[in-house]
Amino acid sequence: MQTDIAPEFAGSADGAEAEAILRKCVHCGFCTATCPTYQLLGDELDGPRGRIYLIKQVLEGHEPTRATQLHLDRCLTCRNCETTCPSGVQYGNLVEIGRRIVDERVPRPASERALRWTLKEGLTSSAFGPAMKIGQAVRGALPAALKAKVPAPTGAQRWPTREHPRKVLLLLGCVQPAMMPNINSATARVLDAAGIQTLVADDAGCCGAIRLHLSDRDGALDHMRRNIDAWWPMVQSGAVEAIVMNASGCGVTVKEYGHSLAHDPDYAQKASRIADLTRDLSELLPDLVPALETKVTPNDARLAFHPPCTLQHGQRLRGGVEAAMNALGFEVQIATNEAHLCCGSAGTYSIFHPELANALRDRKLANLDELAPTTIVSANIGCIQHLQSGTSTPVRHWVEVLDDALAR
Repeated sequence: MQTDIAPEFAGSADGAEAEAILRKCVHCGFCTATCPTYQLLGDELDGPRGRIYLIKQVLEGHEPTRATQLHLDRCLTCRNCETTCPSGVQYGNLVEIGRRIVDERVPRPASERALRWTLKEGLTSSAFGPAMKIGQAVRGALPAALKAKVPAPTGAQRWPTREHPRKVLLLLGCVQPAMMPNINSATARVLDAAGIQTLVADDAGCCGAIRLHLSDRDGALDHMRRNIDAWWPMVQSGAVEAIVMNASGCGVTVKEYGHSLAHDPDYAQKASRIADLTRDLSELLPDLVPALETKVTPNDARLAFHPPCTLQHGQRLRGGVEAAMNALGFEVQIATNEAHLCCGSAGTYSIFHPELANALRDRKLANLDELAPTTIVSANIGCIQHLQSGTSTPVRHWVEVLDDALAR
């Protein structure tokens, strides 16, 4: 696709990257078949091809409108279109650029600005944990919409204390320790059982995804630099063999640190090294299976696995979880219909677009229910909480199920 970038964008890094991405696009429309919002709304401008057209117009100097902003906002950034695209268009990067440019030119209503500020500051703040505890304490009295965002309290259980020669770093995340702390401790226990010690850098925090998706690129880059600074001493010394992510949303963001900080002379090389070392927890499974197979006693639960978009599309990791869990004696299946589609969580998306998010959630749950599962498992806290809000079937992280089955 040819485009004539307007002079105000031609010299910028965003403009150059967007132009390079647009050149790859042949506007074939294959992506519309796998776009969740296009499936729901049937509007070309609510699919990747239409949004690319809108971004192209803006880059060529056309003035964006509130409607332009809304169509870009409705994108889940699930990146399903990227795995469908025959030309390899990096749509996720393009839509982030488009959103930033449009947000600079189209003022949002005051209420919307306030909510976006609250989310990007609040979810990444040290005050989030205490606030979540208060919410959980009064959960029964909360309105249904808010109650759906507050998980029932769960304990973290013990953190293993044994030392092992093999060591990895684990990112605890910004909301996961407060919302579902057992995911992190279960990860450490499973790795411990396989002879791997889990370390945590106290100064590491949010991966940067929340601010990045809310068009606060500078704030996102600050989070990335802070994490790199926290991890770098152990990385540089060779003390750890990998940086492990048990939330696939964090995983796809950290794996792209090299791209995000490519123009930062002080961090570009470090960011690339961090990205190369980053592994989703599921990528360790082939190595864990031989070490765990004599220690695991699966129950007779029927598990339905929902692969998050950030895992199957963002990181291009497919089949690893169900294959490894089945090799360990579990009964794990994925939906036979629309397993590729987003569940509607998408970070803060379900807060801004609850009707679309809930429609996608219910569609996903209907497909999973066909498997008659006793438990639904996933690999990202946002998906887990969002799906749980629409079903009485327990929804958990797969590593918690594996941890439960370890012989004590």
